[in-house]
Amino acid sequence: MTEAAALPGQPRGGVISGPATARAHCVLAPNPSPMTLDGTNTWIVAEPDSDLAVVIDPGPLDDAHLRAVVDTAERAGKRVALTLLTHGHPDHAEGAARFTELTRTPVRALDPALRLGGEGLEAGDVITTGGLELRVVPTPGHTSDSLCFHLPADRAVLTGDTILGRGTTVVAHPDGRLGDYLDSLRRLRSLTVDDGVSTVLPGHGPVLNDAQGAVEFYLAHRAHRLAQVETAVEAGHRTPAEVVASVYADVDRSLWPAAELSVRAQLDYLGEHGLI
Repeated sequence: MTEAAALPGQPRGGVISGPATARAHCVLAPNPSPMTLDGTNTWIVAEPDSDLAVVIDPGPLDDAHLRAVVDTAERAGKRVALTLLTHGHPDHAEGAARFTELTRTPVRALDPALRLGGEGLEAGDVITTGGLELRVVPTPGHTSDSLCFHLPADRAVLTGDTILGRGTTVVAHPDGRLGDYLDSLRRLRSLTVDDGVSTVLPGHGPVLNDAQGAVEFYLAHRAHRLAQVETAVEAGHRTPAEVVASVYADVDRSLWPAAELSVRAQLDYLGEHGLI
């Protein structure tokens, strides 16, 4: 068995739910699947001495999970004061409206359609609820509305689906675009190099202790897959389904529909750059 420390990003072992840093606590949603890994990570983030908390990605519309998030915050002596969304996929955002009913908190997101009783989120915004500092980092690519949240005090970044705790993410074509995604990964790499970010708090899977290693692995993986797709096209595979069957032959077939989304994004990218 491969040791966790040898895996990209050095994923932490043990239970995913629970405290991850001095300011971030994970409540794992009960929605495991090949696409969501162990389930959606709902994050409660707060200053240790504050009675106010921010929740990032309340998760699916599962009342027991949403109440568990509220209860976890309250047991820590905190009241949920704000809800943020990394992006609009249902496994992250479907429960937001119900969570607002439970907590009476506004929901802030990049996509206006996802906002509830609150303003939007833009690049450079800084969240300061309860003395907490969260910096909004635009990271389109997985989806056009994907955001990450930089938590400077813990040298951490909450990545939603932009970087996962295990495996790699899907560029959800046509909304997601590979060029945007590569730019977003480079933006995250700059956080690790220039701002000292060392920990990834992902939307799925375990916490990663080597943020720079994770980003570098993702960039290398994307370059490798792109080269494979280019080779497959040169070999005569023309449709996305044909490319998937060639390039992803060693991947569980249940993941092929998701892989086809990424392949479509890769084919678009190669076409835009005159490579096919």
